[in-house]
Amino acid sequence: MVERVRGSVESVIEGKPEVVRLSLTVLLAEGHLLIEDVPGVGKTMLAKALARSIDCSVRRIQFTPDLLPSDITGVSIWDQQRRDFEFKPGAIFAQVVIGDEINRASPKTQSALLESMEERQVTIDGQTYELPSPFMVVATQNPVEMEGTYPLPEAQRDRFMARVSIGYPSPDAELQMLDVHGGVNPLDDLQPVAHAHEILKLIEAVRGVHVAAPVRRYAVDLVAATRTHPDLRLGASPRATLHLLRAAKASAALSGREYALPDDVQALAVAVLAHRLLPTAQAQLNRRTAEQVVQEILQRTPVPAASQQATGFGTGRGSSTYDHQAPRRL
Repeated sequence: MVERVRGSVESVIEGKPEVVRLSLTVLLAEGHLLIEDVPGVGKTMLAKALARSIDCSVRRIQFTPDLLPSDITGVSIWDQQRRDFEFKPGAIFAQVVIGDEINRASPKTQSALLESMEERQVTIDGQTYELPSPFMVVATQNPVEMEGTYPLPEAQRDRFMARVSIGYPSPDAELQMLDVHGGVNPLDDLQPVAHAHEILKLIEAVRGVHVAAPVRRYAVDLVAATRTHPDLRLGASPRATLHLLRAAKASAALSGREYALPDDVQALAVAVLAHRLLPTAQAQLNRRTAEQVVQEILQRTPVPAASQQATGFGTGRGSSTYDHQAPRRL
């Protein structure tokens, strides 16, 4: 089922299998995805392709400076016939919500997403409304344009499980894109290849992936190192630790394993942690990025090594044990 969804998205996004895999990892880990890159590389196309590959309700929000919080969450309107207030749901009431150019809306409007992204509910006029399941926000933003944009608050960045940059395609992939997409819109022929209830079953399977205690400790050590690093004035939160663990479980499931490895945590550390970190002023003057700091932490943090015994490591359970070994270069 995952391969069907992956193949459907890759038919639109040429030459970026690692980006498509991360998107599916976030979906199965019940997270939200922030796509950040320069204009024209397919940020919105990726979000739409993922949404259309799944038979779920999809709503798209074009974030603009005049967008109001009620446009996202909904509003209560007075019904003259019933002489009562009637709730009109906003665009957030969908299973896949695409937020295009999210940093163009004011902080007041951006805050309307905080409750829905964390608690999967919306509270309006004292009434709480549950959001559908599965629920995923896929947002895009342009990191280089400053005119008419507002930086995402730290609280909202922390609610995105991962941030991904698509990057420019290779010359061969770009040539293939011209051949395939030159005359038609690739989204027009894209049909759903999985249903919402199938995605819920996959999510339930990911929840059951086993994570050994040393692997959990490894994730905690990585996050804790961001809080004491001299180049960072804000480290990762406990929510980041939880997101890193969930993403590692989803990555293990995508690899056909029912147990997570330290390699799963390593592969996702930059995508899950970097967008939550704030470098110090001195680090910015030295042009040190949060991604470079996370890579440095990965190099320094000891990696637990598994020693396979009689019954265990093949299933992720049993008597497998871990010993710490020196960090290995990625």
